[in-house]
Amino acid sequence: MKKTAPVTICNATLVTPDGLLEGALRMEGGRITALGDFNADGGNSIDARGKLVAPGLVDVGVFAIDKPAFHFGGITRAALMPDQSPPLDLPSRVSYISKSGKPDFWVHPLAAATRGLEGREIAEIALMREAGARGVATGRQWIGDSGVMLRLLQYAAMLDMPVIAHAEDAALVGEAVATAGEYATRRGLPSAPVEAEAIAIARDLALADMAGARLHFRQVTTRAGLDLVRRAKASGQRVTAGVTPAHFMLSDLATAEFRTFARLSPPLRSEDDRHAVREAIADGTIDLVSSGHDPRGPEDKRLPFSDAEPGMAGAETLLAMVLSLVRDEMIEITRAFELVSTNPARLLGVEAGSLAEGHEADVVLVDPEKPWVIQSSKMAATAGNTPFDGQPTQGRVTALWKGGVAVEI
Repeated sequence: MKKTAPVTICNATLVTPDGLLEGALRMEGGRITALGDFNADGGNSIDARGKLVAPGLVDVGVFAIDKPAFHFGGITRAALMPDQSPPLDLPSRVSYISKSGKPDFWVHPLAAATRGLEGREIAEIALMREAGARGVATGRQWIGDSGVMLRLLQYAAMLDMPVIAHAEDAALVGEAVATAGEYATRRGLPSAPVEAEAIAIARDLALADMAGARLHFRQVTTRAGLDLVRRAKASGQRVTAGVTPAHFMLSDLATAEFRTFARLSPPLRSEDDRHAVREAIADGTIDLVSSGHDPRGPEDKRLPFSDAEPGMAGAETLLAMVLSLVRDEMIEITRAFELVSTNPARLLGVEAGSLAEGHEADVVLVDPEKPWVIQSSKMAATAGNTPFDGQPTQGRVTALWKGGVAVEI
């Protein structure tokens, strides 16, 4: 990043790991050098009265990098899934991706668990770690061979790398595009039983326990699956869980008109499962919320529901959707940034995600009350396939710094 004069954000409400702090924040030499009550003389000064100063968002498990979209959403780092073309299953590919977003955005590649993401032969994970991989991921697919999954977990445990797993039993899911139930039946959609998630989670938890591995489920979307994670955490197992806003904001009712922007993986669940996800966010069972950013153009979405590709453009709406949980009094504002910044950074092992002296100055200025309407046609992403199209919301990033350097949004 280019060198700039020191920047002090004054009259701020700082979102810190210890709670809200009134005062100022100083950025110098690319780092946070002071927090709280201090002499703010020298350098540029910015008045943040009425706004929040918070850590830049860290987004785990995205499928594409759209810098304008991430900047709009206040995301300063993203962990890229290995489902690329070609897959991130070689050190050279990982190394290239890890440098691709700098200087104003950092991409943290996730190494493909198996060659070609085919679920058969374990990839060269140690070499990919040396090339910049921050974790190992199974991609959009579940590894059906338990022997392969156990060896993967053992290998990752030896390297102290987290394994980021997709949680749906592939044999049960097949070509399903919806969750089995009344709505899928009425619409004639190929569907899979909700138990497919819990079965996958139960097996992977057992294998991770055998291997002593760190396991992260990228999305846990059902009450049964969340109960398994909750029990595993209570027993001391090193497991974490994530979700995207779609699964705490929407249920399978959103597929009523066959709108393909609501074609997701995992598919939208029942109202009961949606409420279970919200409860799990409130009680700490879910550790992080990510955007699942996966922009899809008309060639992938303007199709019959069963033929459309899953995915949503989520980077621009991530923060606003999480802030809705604060307005609903389900979580505090500090917990909101723990979900989108602190815990994702901890999972990846990067020195970011919280306002702390010495950390890289990845900082956002947020107006939590700013109203706006989500419009797919005006999104900064390469495609606007958001299931929240037309929804009024609140909360916008108004300024962004990466390494202490202002980024245009």
